[in-house]
Amino acid sequence: MKFNNLIGILGCIKLVSAACGGPYSQCGGNNNNNTPVKSNAASNNAAAAPVSNATPSGPVTLKISNYSSGVSVHDPSIVKDGNKYYIFGSHMDTAYTTDLRTFTKLYSGVNENNKMFTNLFSKSNYAPFAYVGKNSDGGYSVWAPDVMYNKKMRKWVQYFCTTSTFIKSNLCYATADRIEGPYTYQSCFIYSGFVGNTVGKTNLRAITGGTDGNRYYPNNQYNYRTYPNAIDPSVFYDFGGKLWMTYGSWSGGIYILELNEATGLPKHNINNGNNTDKYFGKKLAGGNHQSIEGPFILPHSGIGYYYLFVSYGGLTSNGGYQIRMFRSKNPDGPYVDARGKEFMGGNNADYGVKVMGNYNLPGLSKAYMAPGHNSAIRDSDNKVYLVYHTRFNDGQEFHEPRVHQMFFNEDGWLCAAPYAYAGETISPTGYNMADMAGTYKIVFHYHTKVNGDISNNYTVTLGNDYSVTGRFTGTWGYTQQTNFMKIKIGNVTYKGVFLKQMDEAKTATIVTFTAIGDNNDSIWGVKAN
Repeated sequence: MKFNNLIGILGCIKLVSAACGGPYSQCGGNNNNNTPVKSNAASNNAAAAPVSNATPSGPVTLKISNYSSGVSVHDPSIVKDGNKYYIFGSHMDTAYTTDLRTFTKLYSGVNENNKMFTNLFSKSNYAPFAYVGKNSDGGYSVWAPDVMYNKKMRKWVQYFCTTSTFIKSNLCYATADRIEGPYTYQSCFIYSGFVGNTVGKTNLRAITGGTDGNRYYPNNQYNYRTYPNAIDPSVFYDFGGKLWMTYGSWSGGIYILELNEATGLPKHNINNGNNTDKYFGKKLAGGNHQSIEGPFILPHSGIGYYYLFVSYGGLTSNGGYQIRMFRSKNPDGPYVDARGKEFMGGNNADYGVKVMGNYNLPGLSKAYMAPGHNSAIRDSDNKVYLVYHTRFNDGQEFHEPRVHQMFFNEDGWLCAAPYAYAGETISPTGYNMADMAGTYKIVFHYHTKVNGDISNNYTVTLGNDYSVTGRFTGTWGYTQQTNFMKIKIGNVTYKGVFLKQMDEAKTATIVTFTAIGDNNDSIWGVKAN
């Protein structure tokens, strides 16, 4: 649709209403009711949309929030069973919640007293650590688990990694009859960081059928710029019921393998070729030891896409950690960003929609720093939630999990709500002009930044005449009877949604918007001070 010289025009357009029926509705359904609806915006080359006389509501002055999720879980992977949501994280930390705001710790600590596992620290051989050994602190590392219910095995399966260096790692799995465990360790099945005198401790030769590992460790050094570090597993079912696992961190990038549902183990049924390897699988993104890790793929059958989330940067508070997103029509790619580009080489900052980075918003007591290593879930009511850990601008490295609801824009990209989830439900038929127009604090998540900078707050006004004035100028508009909105600032068009949500102190309901630009930036707006 044409929308004010580039982002909107008054008239009838063929979009499906987002009222629980459109292809990109927030209800997740999919039908063929192509009812024409109107896009309202100022236009310089057509009859102008009617200027509203509604008086915009003013910004809400917020109380400072001291919100805490109650636990510290790094690399949280979310899974639901019954009315409980569980997050499984690194260091054998696990917590649960029923409201996605306040969590209760279930397990914690990498030691034999942690009852999550029955046999991880077997006195006989410490099998999960036999290859990787101890970390630099003299202990054992258990990182980034992902838990799913395997329908054929009729077991809860926990995939996780053990590691000791930036390349020496292995992927493992354990099974349980209940989501809370206890889990029984089964085996390690993908190894990385091997060289000539350690490859015999892996299953590489058994799977590849060869004894020549030169391409994996030329000059007896692991080729980590081409091949992955075997950490951060994430498992999902595709639209047809096949089981897949994506994994990887920095090094050679993010990889994917199809799994045998009956065993939960990789099939290794591909041949070596362009971006594919019989042992490690198919490369999806990254490589050449650029920062990229924590892959998570969210299938959404209602939209018809698989959404790949990854994290860039270093995970410390000033390390520039951030969430990026790609999508594909196929589980094994190709995955592209909002510019239609794959990340198979070049500078990582140039690829991937930046969902969020460091930011501060009205009402927050301190800036959120280094948000990342996320997971996501599509709930039974079709709400989509983004789950991640964040640090804070407090001079420390303390971290907590956060949950934000996500919404589809009219192009089918997922946009994250500015504030943590507080039970809000978006209006499928949108909001009135008094709500939408007015003065906002906006935050840009610039895709070019992979550093410790905190995004500034800027003040702009969305006018009744569909103008944008203030620190930036441009135009904006919305699609009638939906929550879809657009805003054009400079040469960038952002598409997203309006949303009423509570601030993180849960003291006020405010109007917000979230949108993704055609340049891979995201923008948030909150009508608050």
